[in-house]
Amino acid sequence: MAGYLARRLVAVVGVLWAMSILIFGIVHLLPGNVAYMILGEYALPAAVQALEAKLGLNDPLPVQYWRWFSGLLTGDLGQSLVMERPIAPLIVEAMGRSAVLAAISLALVAVAGIALGIHSATHRGTLVDRVLTLAQYFFIAVPEFFWCIVVILVFAAWLGWLPATGYTPLADGGVLRWAAHLILPVLTLVSGLIAHVSRLTRSSMIETLESNYILAARAKGVPERLVLRRHALPNALLPTITVLAVDVGILMGGIVVVESIFAYPGLGRLLIFAIENHDVPLLLAGMMVVTTVYALANLVADLLYAAVNPRIRYGRSVA
Repeated sequence: MAGYLARRLVAVVGVLWAMSILIFGIVHLLPGNVAYMILGEYALPAAVQALEAKLGLNDPLPVQYWRWFSGLLTGDLGQSLVMERPIAPLIVEAMGRSAVLAAISLALVAVAGIALGIHSATHRGTLVDRVLTLAQYFFIAVPEFFWCIVVILVFAAWLGWLPATGYTPLADGGVLRWAAHLILPVLTLVSGLIAHVSRLTRSSMIETLESNYILAARAKGVPERLVLRRHALPNALLPTITVLAVDVGILMGGIVVVESIFAYPGLGRLLIFAIENHDVPLLLAGMMVVTTVYALANLVADLLYAAVNPRIRYGRSVA
């Protein structure tokens, strides 16, 4: 297991390094001049040239990349060009708020998605299964921004139960006010992902229940409850573990949309601010944080997969 972990860590480091090059190149292809964004479109050419020299914008791209990347290696994310503040505290503060949304949403997706998928598979062909299948297709097909509008209209505008936008820190407003600002964003984030996970779990569970070793266990008189828990479920969850890691990336993309609509001050909204204001250092740091989170999520999924299926970590193929 130690050797497998070492190989996966090396792969993650390589992916992050390659992504740093790609992110740096794409960001520097964005239209507009940073100096004019800071000084204004009517700034004097001499002032623009002086600011470009101060920021090192006239240096070749490889030099600029190494200056930025070497700072990342030492934990220096640079300084925001627009806010003129160190980026690291901004990222940490915004990431903490986004992590709350992501953790609650991912937990709900895992628990509800797997439970609904198992229930649908074990009651295949019933009315409940058909209703769940129809709902899964519907929620997968409808984009997240539509649900943002729906939940705001229903729960904030019509019923007045929950706030439509904003955020209240736990220390300032207490648990109820803090949680009230999280409910609508979380509902929006999990709507499609629960359908995604439950659909995959259902398909995997049905395939597992039809396998020969499940038929053999039933023929030996093993109770159905033990057949499901000990034999079917561990194998049926293998694809679900993988798709949950993929859903982390989908979740990070959804957070950008949800935080913008609900005015939630997290990492997604910070990235939108960086794009709108052409704050290159802030945008680079934010995108690298998102990339790192996604890479680590896939690493955790690989380790869980290897823990469930020893053939993975020992490099053996399925016979």
